Amino acid sequence: MGFRRGITKGPHSSGKCSALQSAWTLVALLLAACAAPPVAKVEIPALPGFAAVGFDALPGWTDDDMDHVQVALLQSCRALGARLAWREICQAAGEWLSPSAAEVRRFFETRFTPYRILGEEGSDQAFLTGYFEPVLQGSRRPSAIYRYPVYRAPDDLVSVELAGLYPELAKLRLRGRLAGRKLVPYFSRAEIDADPSPLAGNEILWVDDPLELFFLQVQGSGRVLLEDGRRVRLGYADQNGHPYRPIGRWLVEQGMLSPDQVTMRSIKDWAREHPEQSRQLMNYNPSYVFFREIADDLPGPLGSLGVSLTAARSIAVDPRWLPLGAPVYLATTWPGSDTPLNRLVFAQDTGGAIKGRLRADFFWGTGPEAGERAGAMKQAGRLWLLLPRSLDPVQSFSRP
Repeated sequence: MGFRRGITKGPHSSGKCSALQSAWTLVALLLAACAAPPVAKVEIPALPGFAAVGFDALPGWTDDDMDHVQVALLQSCRALGARLAWREICQAAGEWLSPSAAEVRRFFETRFTPYRILGEEGSDQAFLTGYFEPVLQGSRRPSAIYRYPVYRAPDDLVSVELAGLYPELAKLRLRGRLAGRKLVPYFSRAEIDADPSPLAGNEILWVDDPLELFFLQVQGSGRVLLEDGRRVRLGYADQNGHPYRPIGRWLVEQGMLSPDQVTMRSIKDWAREHPEQSRQLMNYNPSYVFFREIADDLPGPLGSLGVSLTAARSIAVDPRWLPLGAPVYLATTWPGSDTPLNRLVFAQDTGGAIKGRLRADFFWGTGPEAGERAGAMKQAGRLWLLLPRSLDPVQSFSRP
């Protein structure tokens, strides 16, 4: 969805591409903005990294109440249902009528194989964080209260696919802007937030709180309650190409907080207590996310898979390692607790700070309560990828 998940840690043309070679020295600056590769290009790597196991190896498998699993699965089926390996699965899931938890478990046990996910050195220890859909206050017009703009993707933002020049970089995208015949880095957060802003005229709406706007970008999507009572749902549109830098790191480096104190809540509290330094804090992260309006009648925000996310059943992953749409079983603990959190979820989103096969971001839902849980989640855990039995894990995930 965007370059969120980082509290301590979200139209091309040949003419534009022709400027790339003269500015190739800028590649190192911009490669950190990796676009989520299309599902059609994702492959499950061969071993090491994925080891088939039985369902009895999944901690707490029989304890999951399977609530809303059908909803989340059918969302994945909107993207995957036409593929041969998924066709029968999705058709059968669509015919469920209030299935029991045991029936749902049996459905997965007879149609899927779990694969234990291992790191490069054989460890299975994953790092799990959380995210949510924030709700902000805003207006269609600027005023003394609503002074902080939410921007759409600007027309001068250039995205260049690198596959034509360097096939090994096929999954990376270069972002910048043209200055004459040269491709230069796009405006940073500090430059965009300057007065006057180089993006004036690209506003979607205005909100009342710059800090909440910052965290809207970190999360990658959200809702805005307008002063006239209407609601707007915003989804991730693009990013300025600068690398994501977690602002919690700045607070630690400055000695303001210790690493174990850094949560979304503690960051917000510090910023509100030190308003004169809050802009410096936010500018530490040069990455800037642009939005688009999406239908507000959807059951949840849109993830990178292009389907609605389901609270507590959707996660963000690194699609270079885990295929979007697939079920994933996770074993971890509730935020700030030793209470087990073991459940079946679905890889339906990505994020700029979510890198590696042993990394996931848990979607908690919409609003303040979800935000509190998401902001406090920094848990160790383990992950298992579930694939249809007819799908070889070393085959391309997208093959029919």
